Formats: sequence, C-alpha cells, structure tokens
Amino acid sequence: MNNNKADCPIIMDLEASGFGKGSYPVEIGVALEDGATHCYLLKPKPEWTHWDEEGERLHGITREVLLQHGKELDVVARELNAMLSGCTVYSDGWGNDISWLYLMYDAVDMVPSYRLETLPAIISRKQMSLWDRTKQQVFSYKDFKRHRASNDARALQLTYQMTRDKP
Repeated sequence: MNNNKADCPIIMDLEASGFGKGSYPVEIGVALEDGATHCYLLKPKPEWTHWDEEGERLHGITREVLLQHGKELDVVARELNAMLSGCTVYSDGWGNDISWLYLMYDAVDMVPSYRLETLPAIISRKQMSLWDRTKQQVFSYKDFKRHRASNDARALQLTYQMTRDKP
C-alpha cells in the first residue's frame, strides 16, 4: 500500500474509556487511502475498569456493549497489522491515541506493523488556516451524527483532502 504525503493519508482515531490514568481504548477507527473505513469495538481486559460517564455520553458506547460486542484485542491487533503493515498512519490526537494503541498491543504481547504519526506533521500552514472551518463543513455536509472513531477518521481525511485541494 503506497502511503506518501501526496496521496490521501490513512487516518486512525481512537475512542477511550476516559482520559488520564487508567483509561484504555474502546474503539478504533481507520480511514484508508481509498476512503474505506474500518471500525473495531474493543472488548476490555478484566483489569481495565476505569470508566468516565462523560466519555460514554460523547461516543455513545457503554461498557456493557463493549463486553457483549467488542472484539478480542489480539484479533483487532492482528487485523490492523495485516491491513496497515508498513504504512504510516496519522492521528490528530496522537498524544492520547499512541498511548491507548500501545496499551492494546502491550496487552496482547504484540507490536504494530505500522507507524502512528501526528497528523499536523503533514498539514501545511495554508491547510491549517482552513482546517477548523473546513472540518465543521465536513461534519455538517456528511451528517456524521455519532462521535465514533471511523466517522472521525473519515471526517479528518476529508478535511485534509478539501484543505489540500483549495486554491
């Protein structure tokens, strides 16, 4: 999979049980170069108990849903590695997302086969000046109603494309 800066970047977004100590990933969304999205609900490890009600209200995922419908962490890690092997993947919330991503991989004694980098590293000054307004337009135009990882990843990808292509 070719992934240079001239192409549409692969974007990853993670939703978590909250912020800070004890938080863990609950959902991973990926938007691939062609715009296809993949979304994974994660079944938490029994020792992962931190839960923030505000986070639940934001992303709309309950702990019960994760326990009933979440995928096993090793399955998700293997699927992500197979899909993203050798690629550079970008995140707008890199500081949090990298720690949650590595928490998942560490929990299953694996490492990512791809690199997660910060999205601002590939955004020009011109793009940055247009970013917030364009992102709001993308969210209203595409009618992304739920704050979910795959929607957020795709919206960021569309924002990147639209700001890059504006004269």
